[in-house]
Amino acid sequence: MLMKNTEKEINLVIITGMSGAGKTVAIQKLEDLGFFCVDNLPPVLIPKFAELLNESGGKFEKVAMVIDLRGREFFDSLFGALEKIEGMEKINYQILFLDANDSVLVQRYKETRRHHPLAPQGLPVDGIRQERQLLQELKGRADLIIDTSNIKPTRLKEKISSIFNKFSKRLTINIQSFGFKYGIPIDADLVFDVRFLPNPHYIENLRPLTGKNPEVSEYVFKWDVSKDFMKRLTDLVDYTLPYYQSEGKSQLVIGIGCTGGKHRSVAIAEFLGNRYHDQYNVRVTHRDMERGKS
Repeated sequence: MLMKNTEKEINLVIITGMSGAGKTVAIQKLEDLGFFCVDNLPPVLIPKFAELLNESGGKFEKVAMVIDLRGREFFDSLFGALEKIEGMEKINYQILFLDANDSVLVQRYKETRRHHPLAPQGLPVDGIRQERQLLQELKGRADLIIDTSNIKPTRLKEKISSIFNKFSKRLTINIQSFGFKYGIPIDADLVFDVRFLPNPHYIENLRPLTGKNPEVSEYVFKWDVSKDFMKRLTDLVDYTLPYYQSEGKSQLVIGIGCTGGKHRSVAIAEFLGNRYHDQYNVRVTHRDMERGKS
C-alpha cells in the first residue's frame, strides 16, 4: 500500500469495513505497533480531531481510528471530513477496509451470539446486506482491502504488522540494571545474570562508586571472562533485535542483574546503551544503583 504523501509528518490510518470482519483485531495490532488509537470516532468529529493532530507539534506521528456503522447517524459526513483532511498540511491518511463474505460473517455472529448493529431485532444476514450496500462507496475509495474470510485473528495480526510496521519508529529498547536481592523486574523480556563476573564491591576504593564511574567500568571489563561474556552477549542481542523488530514488537526490556545492582550490571547496561543508541531508540535506567552495594 502506497502512502498518498510520504513527506507529511502524521500518518493516519482509518480502519473501516464490515462488522465482524476484524476491525477490533486490526486496531489492537496497530496499537501494539505504537499507533495512537481511537475507536468509533463519529465522522463529524474527525475534522476537529485532525486539526488537533495537525497542531500537535509532532506529538502524534502514527494514528489509527475505527469508523463503522455504530456511528451511522454521522456516516454521511465522512466524505466531507476526508476532504478536509486532504487539505491539511501535515496529515497523510489512508483507508483500510476489512471485508469477509456473507456466510462467514453470519457464522461469526452465530458464534459470538451478538446482534448485527443494523439488525438488532432481526437476522444477521439482513444487517449484513444493508451494511454492505451502505459501505459500497467507501470500499471503492479504500487504499487497501483485506478479505478476512479465511484468515484467523493471529494471521490478520501478522498481515497488519507486515503492512504497517514500516511506518513504525525504530524498536525501543529499555535496558535496566537491577539487583537480584531486590527482585527481578516483572516487565523484563530478556534477563541476564552477571553475578559470576569479578565484583568491584570487594575493591575498597571502588566500593562507594557505581558502574557509571570509569574506574568501575574499567575493572568490570578488564577480565578475560568479562570480555568473553560481552562478546557472546552482544552477538546474541545483535542477532535477535532485528527479529523482534520485524515481528512487530515496539518495545523490548532487557534486564541486567548483579547482586545489588550498583556495579557490574550498571556498567554493562551503560555499555549496551552506548552500543545500540544509533540503531534503536534506547533508554537506560538503573533501578537499584542508589539502594545498596553489589
